[in-house]
Amino acid sequence: MPRRPLARLSLLSAVLPLALACSPDSSDAGKAPQSPKPTEPASTASASSAQPSVAQPPELDKTETLAASQDETHGSRRIEFDKGKQGDALIVAVRCQGKGTIKVTVKPVNIGFPLECVDGEVTTTYNQVGVKGVENKGTVSVQAPSAVRWSMTIGRGEAAAPEPPESPDAE
Repeated sequence: MPRRPLARLSLLSAVLPLALACSPDSSDAGKAPQSPKPTEPASTASASSAQPSVAQPPELDKTETLAASQDETHGSRRIEFDKGKQGDALIVAVRCQGKGTIKVTVKPVNIGFPLECVDGEVTTTYNQVGVKGVENKGTVSVQAPSAVRWSMTIGRGEAAAPEPPESPDAE
């Protein structure tokens, strides 16, 4: 089975402002480079006839374990997840369709990200959070306009190794 694009971000501090790397995609094929800049999508593929459906939550790969999922939903919702293993990262994968922005917040680590959803197109975004505290139980809250349909998968997996920071000359 082909791997889906995945953006990974390994953070070392316990409390961070709302920031997270994410990889928007309209298909589940290929693998993106690790640790993209948060303002640059890791990969954007063109829509194909095998476009995923928002009715089904995004899939995890075989090395990741399911912590919670939410089938197709309209509006806002809060999803609880159980405690994980020490050292594992938390994966939050969201699939949406419809015009509007949804806001996703992960507690208790105070991490969040917005996701711009498009009318007539299914967008899938995978996020990996590797900060201290994600191994604890918590909740993912989604604030979404009623015009947006979304589904979500919360998982746990091995944290990506951090990459060295880019030098200012590396362009």
